[in-house]
Amino acid sequence: MELEVSSPQGRFSEQASQLDGHQLERAEAWGKHLFLLFDAPTPESIIYIHLGLIGQFLFEDPDSRRGQIRLHISNGQLAANLRGPQWCRLISEAEYEAVLAKVGWDPLREGTDPAPLRAKVQRSKRAIGSLLMDQKLFAGVGSIYRTEVLFRQRIEPGRAGSEISDEEFAGIWSDLVQLMDYGVEVGKIDTVADEHTPEAMGRDPRKDDHGGEVYVYRRAGLDCYVCGTPVSSRILEGRKLYWCKTCQA
Repeated sequence: MELEVSSPQGRFSEQASQLDGHQLERAEAWGKHLFLLFDAPTPESIIYIHLGLIGQFLFEDPDSRRGQIRLHISNGQLAANLRGPQWCRLISEAEYEAVLAKVGWDPLREGTDPAPLRAKVQRSKRAIGSLLMDQKLFAGVGSIYRTEVLFRQRIEPGRAGSEISDEEFAGIWSDLVQLMDYGVEVGKIDTVADEHTPEAMGRDPRKDDHGGEVYVYRRAGLDCYVCGTPVSSRILEGRKLYWCKTCQA
């Protein structure tokens, strides 16, 4: 089906015009990178999107023009509107392949073999809390999942990758797969077990833009839900890190 491709905001107008009236062959997500591959007979026919922290790409009514829409794709009955991305670029097949060559292992991609990733982690002297944020290793894992998975696995974030055992790595990977799959399904990041929900503990629900219930993320100074120790925080490679000194000793 031929699609209408435009840029109501205007910042992507020239690139969108090259794809207007052409078909979308497929869409691919690798970590935090989204690719829309069109059948347009031009050297650059792939839209490369990184949503960043505030970007949104939503299915809406074709006539919807709310906000600053960088990219509008419509079949006349349904539209996909992109707002506030970190970037939206038109790239070639060669550039697409170059990006994929740098993307790490994605817990959301079914069938991913994490064995080569485990080997890289266990050869590294960097802190596991840093390695989990490296998109060339763990694709799509952000600060919240990094923080929460290490808490759930009872691993101190400052430990070197070379100190992580096979069993510990398997726990980290399987937990990322489970939590991120659930996050996609429900549309929010929720990491606490049933016994630590607000209902089970008789506490107020979390109030945060990210939504969902978490153990230690953005809870510095508050009591750990498991042991009662005040949650600690510090900066690791420019990003704030949270952990429990008792549960993650």
